[in-house]
Amino acid sequence: MTTAALIVAAGRGTRAAGPLAPVPKQYAQLGATPGATSGAIPGAIPGATSVLARTLGVFLEHPGIGLAMVAIAEADRALYNRAIAGDHPKLVLPALGGATRQRSVLNGLRALAPFAPSEVLIHDAARPFVSPDILTRVLGALKRGPGAIAAVPLADTLKRAGPGRRIEGTLERAGLWRAQTPQGFRFADILNAHEAALAAAREDLTDDAAVAEWAGIPVELVEGSEANVKLTTAEDLEMAARLVQFGPGNAPGEVRTGQGFDVHRFAAGDHVWLCGIRIPHDHALEGHSDADVGLHALTDALLGAVGDGDIGQHFANTDPRWRGAASHLFLEDAARRVRERGGTISNVDVTLLCEAPRIGPHRDAMRRRIADILHIDVSRVAVKATTTEGLGFTGRREGIAALATATVVVAQQQSGRNE
Repeated sequence: MTTAALIVAAGRGTRAAGPLAPVPKQYAQLGATPGATSGAIPGAIPGATSVLARTLGVFLEHPGIGLAMVAIAEADRALYNRAIAGDHPKLVLPALGGATRQRSVLNGLRALAPFAPSEVLIHDAARPFVSPDILTRVLGALKRGPGAIAAVPLADTLKRAGPGRRIEGTLERAGLWRAQTPQGFRFADILNAHEAALAAAREDLTDDAAVAEWAGIPVELVEGSEANVKLTTAEDLEMAARLVQFGPGNAPGEVRTGQGFDVHRFAAGDHVWLCGIRIPHDHALEGHSDADVGLHALTDALLGAVGDGDIGQHFANTDPRWRGAASHLFLEDAARRVRERGGTISNVDVTLLCEAPRIGPHRDAMRRRIADILHIDVSRVAVKATTTEGLGFTGRREGIAALATATVVVAQQQSGRNE
């Protein structure tokens, strides 16, 4: 018994055209989830950057799905390859879609037939916030009958409009549901239904449940979710990008900025730690911990953004627990404190002031290390360096100083005058 997932991604999505979608909406970039690598499917939702990658990841990671296929437009092959950015043992080669959604589904079902799946879940690529629970409910209903779809009961009052958009009547909403995807069926049943609809020239059926109804296949409604929206317009994509960046609530919330500054003098040694990277040098930095001046300044910046003291308050240099400690522990703790206050780290910026060692060759490694510690995308991390033109203690090569800023977005419901 194998259940296949068919993700329909061959549409053009012209209503979504805009700054976020210069390409078909299923390939629009929504941003990376904190802590994720760039765009690869093996991490499922974490790390997914495109609408399609996020959608597909939910199905690939679900234990009830044995294989997955995407129906794409021929013109989108390069976009598809870029969006997937890697292999997955459940993912098979894409099928070519057709001129309509109905024809794209049929082409996909035909391409899946050689794999002999027993069941299939058909899902719109433009619904990237489908949850694993919804898949589980649809799969559970397929054990009871030949068809099931995710749906939500209608909550809004329906009005019938006449000329000039004047209300002519109110419709009874009892028993009305809004259909979503995934829509699940016994594979042979839905393939035969689509083939019969094509033979009968019925290509006006708006979803797979309509095809099943036309063919006489019983279909059960199971609970979907209001979050399982289909991205249709440019406004929808903007909402989705905010949701990915800031989490549930769709609102950027309150933007806060913190600053940090730290100094450590040189001492005898053969390396320094800067922004989490060990750099060979003719001196070491003196300190109770590993004296990573960059991470210390950044720790203070994060603590300052949420008004939670400073590094000395939480990690006193008189405490033997922190003698020789790696400074990433301090930065991880500051990030945890930000999250506990409902905050999301938007970006961080570190400037190192020194005559030596040279920072340029290590800059990218430093950015990656900070991104890993904070569980944010590396694009949100800046590391810079400057000299003081031979002036002051850094100019005399007596030590290194660091400045840091951190921007944190705190969800609106967590913000308040009394915190």
